[in-house]
Amino acid sequence: MHAEIISVGTELTTGASLDTNSQWLSLELAAVGIPVSYHTTVADDLAALVGVIRTASDRVEVVILTGGLGPTLDDLTRQALAEVLGVELVRHQPSLDFIRALFARFKREMPESNVIQAHFPVGTEPIPNLRGTAPGIWAKIPRPAGGTCLFAAMPGVPSEMKRMFAQEVVGRLPAANRVIRRARVNCFGVGESQAEELLGDLTARGRDPEIGITVHQATITLRIVAHGETAEACDAKIAAAKSVIRERMGELAFGEEDEQLEHVVLALLQRRGKTLGTAEIGTGGLLARHITEIPGHEEAYRGGLVATSLEGLSKAVGSTPGSDKQATITGALESCRERLGADFVIFVGAFPRYNPDKVAEAAPTSEVALLGPNVSRIVDYTFLGDVTLNRSRAAKIALNLLRLHFLRS
Repeated sequence: MHAEIISVGTELTTGASLDTNSQWLSLELAAVGIPVSYHTTVADDLAALVGVIRTASDRVEVVILTGGLGPTLDDLTRQALAEVLGVELVRHQPSLDFIRALFARFKREMPESNVIQAHFPVGTEPIPNLRGTAPGIWAKIPRPAGGTCLFAAMPGVPSEMKRMFAQEVVGRLPAANRVIRRARVNCFGVGESQAEELLGDLTARGRDPEIGITVHQATITLRIVAHGETAEACDAKIAAAKSVIRERMGELAFGEEDEQLEHVVLALLQRRGKTLGTAEIGTGGLLARHITEIPGHEEAYRGGLVATSLEGLSKAVGSTPGSDKQATITGALESCRERLGADFVIFVGAFPRYNPDKVAEAAPTSEVALLGPNVSRIVDYTFLGDVTLNRSRAAKIALNLLRLHFLRS
């Protein structure tokens, strides 16, 4: 059994809005053992939507659609489904009564256009929506080759869709004969091709569990997908895969699932009873922002300083220039440590101006540094890509310097 997810809305096809529903639904369907074969996005166009529903219902056993159930003229899902089924739309009075009651509850007069939300194709079943005015639609679409395709249309509003799927839709789906489990291992310090080389045959197609590689702002995420008859069997496969990944990636692997470098570094600091300060120029406070978004950061983070130049940072902390740039950085960071009362300070230097489109020019460099008890390290950072990517990479290099120091000491 396979599924297709259809996302409806011209705002999606034009790029004005991002389709997050499909990602969420794919994970939820996988959790009940139904793999998703297709993601389809279609504009608010009746003929296009009819064609998409027909194609999807012919090629998979389960179709989950989100969007197009509102009261306006561009909400066409119910009409499209009726055309696919070859039936009329009819009013469902209990649904209309619920919608009217919902407006009355908020002391608002219901526009006449909302009546359409209580109309359903003949032979389909309304799906209750306790969080909005748009009921869902449950249907069984006959397939040319025989049998039926299970079809659920839900609102596009994520909060309404998620509750409806969990409470009203997933229980209607047949039990799958297999379980799918997913896991992620996060790595930092190499590029995608180097990571694949280190992993070797782990990323070969057709393996169970499957291991894929994605990259986001220099963080490598290894996605593990295991199939099995039981959750326990899948978990055992994932555990074995994680063990081999960590063996092959070594200290490049730093966390799992949603863990980022800042989470891991804060945990290491707290475990050792140490504290951290930050000094930033090129990243403009990005390090401080990432760290302070973590609950409980106050236990280990003493604060940060943001400057627009090394000279400005030195003046702010009262340090004097050294004999060279590295000595100036070290002196400024020593003063930062003292001023912030932190055991360690991590630093990102100024970003020189350059044009990344002029490939003939040598890529400029800046500095990333770590200073603390028994450690003083300054490394060059070479610019690649746009400014946003450079800021993220530089911040992560600084955090990773401290993580590696803890691992190696």
